[in-house]
Amino acid sequence: MFGLGYQELLIILVIVLILFGANRLPELARSLGSSMKEFKKGMNEANKEETPARKEEEKKA
Repeated sequence: MFGLGYQELLIILVIVLILFGANRLPELARSLGSSMKEFKKGMNEANKEETPARKEEEKKA
């Protein structure tokens, strides 16, 4: 996963804990999850819009 091992991920987690505190972690995780959900939704919509355009181009060729 991105070339990161368990030790690196653990260090990153400790740094995040120090910077934001344990109380804000659930809030950060929730906002990260909703952001990823919106990103995936946007990507799916873009692919759906792109597919009919590709079919028209293939018919013309």
